[in-house]
Amino acid sequence: MISQQSALAAHESLEIHEALNFKTLCLAKSKLMQGLVFDQELKDLMEKDVQQSIQAIAD
Repeated sequence: MISQQSALAAHESLEIHEALNFKTLCLAKSKLMQGLVFDQELKDLMEKDVQQSIQAIAD
């Protein structure tokens, strides 16, 4: 069986790096802002965003 490895081009690696940095920044901002919000519905939305961001980063 032949193993095929796919290498990313330099611009593809950079785009993935930029997207990951952006998503990580958004995650940190949402997590920090939760402490400043008093509306429970908004807090719930922010928590959902945090969980989705964690999953996106893991993927």
